[in-house]
Amino acid sequence: MEDDKKLAGLVRKGLETQGFAVDFCANGDDAYALATTRAYDALVLDIMVPGRDGLSILRNLREQRLTVPIVLVTARSALNERLEGLNLGADDYLTKPFYVDELIARLHAVTRRAAGSSLTLLQNGNVTVNLVSRETLRSGEAVELTAREFALLTYLLRSPGQTFTRAQICEHVWNYHFDPGTNLVDVYVQRLRRKLEAPGEPSLIETIRGVGYRARAAAPADKTSS
Repeated sequence: MEDDKKLAGLVRKGLETQGFAVDFCANGDDAYALATTRAYDALVLDIMVPGRDGLSILRNLREQRLTVPIVLVTARSALNERLEGLNLGADDYLTKPFYVDELIARLHAVTRRAAGSSLTLLQNGNVTVNLVSRETLRSGEAVELTAREFALLTYLLRSPGQTFTRAQICEHVWNYHFDPGTNLVDVYVQRLRRKLEAPGEPSLIETIRGVGYRARAAAPADKTSS
């Protein structure tokens, strides 16, 4: 949530380049509606925006026991405002101006903490993904993935065995409303398969005919590491 459209555009571009799916709101009322009706990995709230301000949104979300990680952003640097935000349940705080890379680092930090541990690795079979360095390994060898390929892979690997529809994948990875005529998801799944699956190996990404895709259910040895 950010009312400066130019700044919001720069931040959005920086986040999407790193594989984040981003919803943007310039109005606090719209942001609150999204935050209470959709599932997000993290929220970035500007304190001073039209409609509900960031602190009000933060207060109401925490009163509803919504524990989504929240990073507050403001042009103000007063200590009492920072303390108020943190006391209301904010997970971190940034004062403008800031570097997008710093925001990305803080988002990674608050989402790792929200996972209940210093979670940094996702592993399934011989594929390992480092969420901090954004490195993907197959049998110990580095695999180059685009930002969208990485976002799709991590989306599936976070919930092994859970089937996601093409619409869910499109909305989360590309922030698109699904067009039944597009084969975008299928194209990217095929790209990942070519890079991460070898002939004769169990399929990392399974097709659920008529529904969508899922990462194969992890075997007992395929556990998430920290």
